[in-house]
Amino acid sequence: MGLGLTELILLFVLIIVPIWLIAFVDILKNDFKGNDKLIWLLVVIFVPLIGPLCYFFIGQKQKLSGKDQESPPAG
Repeated sequence: MGLGLTELILLFVLIIVPIWLIAFVDILKNDFKGNDKLIWLLVVIFVPLIGPLCYFFIGQKQKLSGKDQESPPAG
């Protein structure tokens, strides 16, 4: 006996949506070099399950740390 439509929807809502949402918010809250932020947002939005997983394994390493960020010019 396979999963019914109700179980699949519940699985989607309880597992995939939170992973997607956490990745989406994390991308928005952090700084990236160049257009990396836009690229990760597009990957996460258009590739619902694989995109967030790729971001957690690859994109986390691409975030700029405090020392990598440019400071505003003194003046």
